[in-house]
Amino acid sequence: MDLKALQTANPDHWSKATAIRALTLDAVAQANSGHSGMPIGMADVATVLFQNHLKFDAATPTWPDRDRFILSAGHGSMLIYSLLHLVGDAQFPIEQIRNFRQMGARTAGHPENFLADAIETTTGPLGQGIANSVGFAMAEEIQRATYGSKIVDHHTYVIAGDGCLMEGVSQEAITLAGRHKLSKLIVMWDNNNITIDGPVTLSDTSDQVARFRAAGWDVQEIDGHNPDQIDAALTAAKKTDTPSMIACKTHIALGHAAQDTSKGHGALTDPAQMVAAKEAWGWTAAPFDIPADIKSAWEAIGSRGSEARADWQERFAKIAGNKRETFNRALALEAPKKLSATIKAFKKQITETAPKLATRAASEKVLEVINPIMPETVGGSADLTGSNNTKTADLGVFDLDNRGGRYVYWGIREHGMASAMNGMALHGGVRPYSGTFMCFTDYARPAMRLSALMQVPVVYVMTHDSIGLGEDGPTHQPVEHLAISRATPNTLVFRPADTIETAEAWEVALTQTGTPSVLSLTRQGLPTVRLEHKNNNLTSMGAYTLADSEGKRQVILIATGSEVSIAMEARELLHAQGIGTRVVSMPCMELFAQQDESYRKRVLPGGAVRVGVEAGVRQGWDQWLLGERGKWGKADFVGMDRFGASAPAEELFEKFGITAANVAEKAKALL
Repeated sequence: MDLKALQTANPDHWSKATAIRALTLDAVAQANSGHSGMPIGMADVATVLFQNHLKFDAATPTWPDRDRFILSAGHGSMLIYSLLHLVGDAQFPIEQIRNFRQMGARTAGHPENFLADAIETTTGPLGQGIANSVGFAMAEEIQRATYGSKIVDHHTYVIAGDGCLMEGVSQEAITLAGRHKLSKLIVMWDNNNITIDGPVTLSDTSDQVARFRAAGWDVQEIDGHNPDQIDAALTAAKKTDTPSMIACKTHIALGHAAQDTSKGHGALTDPAQMVAAKEAWGWTAAPFDIPADIKSAWEAIGSRGSEARADWQERFAKIAGNKRETFNRALALEAPKKLSATIKAFKKQITETAPKLATRAASEKVLEVINPIMPETVGGSADLTGSNNTKTADLGVFDLDNRGGRYVYWGIREHGMASAMNGMALHGGVRPYSGTFMCFTDYARPAMRLSALMQVPVVYVMTHDSIGLGEDGPTHQPVEHLAISRATPNTLVFRPADTIETAEAWEVALTQTGTPSVLSLTRQGLPTVRLEHKNNNLTSMGAYTLADSEGKRQVILIATGSEVSIAMEARELLHAQGIGTRVVSMPCMELFAQQDESYRKRVLPGGAVRVGVEAGVRQGWDQWLLGERGKWGKADFVGMDRFGASAPAEELFEKFGITAANVAEKAKALL
């Protein structure tokens, strides 16, 4: 690679791009940690993108109609940090660059959306960014159809690496984007043929160009260090009616001794090699110093979008007041004021009729009253619409001929679905929810973890939540999945006992602003256990006394979901023997843990023996059985300690001892 030729051919471009390279070397060296090669290799692509194409205003990074920039190859975080410093983002002064990867800095090891306004998504787990981008692009399409192109009309740009494309979720993402012709989605592939272990060919010989074309993408191949080719490719990509992939042939760690080697991927900290690289680039400034002319040129790029942003604000001010109000409310993640009254009315109706319903079916009934008053909800299912009950008649299907449709047929893409929902939520203005079977949280797990980490209120509708699904057998019967979800920080896991708790769970989930929710719902019908109407949302307390003891309280049965009705039957058996028994319904352990001690003590007082009842593993239950004034030797659990079997549900519950009689016997044995 002739660096001198690159410098002389486009000196202004070269100086701007080299500022990124220099800041990357300096920051990684100071931290003695990080990934230098990708930012150095993709600096030319990023410079052209920001200078000539990206619609943004550095002074107002959350402007709703900005273009979105996603660094899917998040290990190269110094690329975005350098860019944000250079364009004049107030959250990225030079001190942030100096403190790369240090405690309390915005410049974390990988980009984190909650640390800075201009970071659209948290990336680092490879493949997630490109999968998020599909959700960003879908949200843009839905909102453009809803509010018009004068209010919503922007692109989503992604820089992805070889690792992103190797991860399996990328296939789910690109085929989905191709199917829906998400023409506002443009991916720039850092085609440098290097991974940590060595050349990509050690492990992969895929023809990525052919792969994207087969998925329905427009593909261009360019020299990723030639600014004219980069600019022309981006210009062409914006004119296609399909998503675009630009294969940018680059040299990792361009100009450094580690160029084109696996060492170039990581931290380049050797002082002599750093000096030599800067000399090769023609960079003479001191570490962390950007010459004034280069910095001012970058800041001009950062302020260029202010006029477009002001024009947008003027157009936005002219749209109908109700549309403007809905747009702002949805963007702020504020539920409509009528949501609470709607849920109360629904609960009252259910209390009066007391139906026996699977909570998956109950969830559909709740959505039938919620979706019409929350135009921001976007539902879907991973090819299980009829089983997950996530589609209501008013939504319309998102498709090529109905961009305003609010129901997505995700196909058998649980991971891609979950990642795209994260992208939708991060884009803003929509509240995504979608479903699959509870056991397939395994497939969606990496994205579900990131929902929690990124603090986005995605709702996961997970049905067929126990051995109660019956004949499909142990491959489909989740036993450990509740424990896995509950072990994830910043996640609300709801397992409602009946239709009323299901409605309350939805109300809580749709009023979250920074926490995802998992709704664990049954296949089998459940009786209504809440027979007295309460305006208060008892599920929001996490647990409550459903039925108290008659006479002296000797036993507390704590149950969730389908096992609450079993606990109620066990209570009757115990009361018939003169044993006073309280039943506590615990639809959300996380919310109960957040209540003050006085409330928790009222629900779970000391003295009585305790039995937990749930058709899952015990892990996580001892907090309530042994903690909270409980004791060893005075607590037991009725649930699963193995995988299930193929049989009708009622036979399985009998086989594994999840019965009222067994619960009662366990309680008596503790007395």
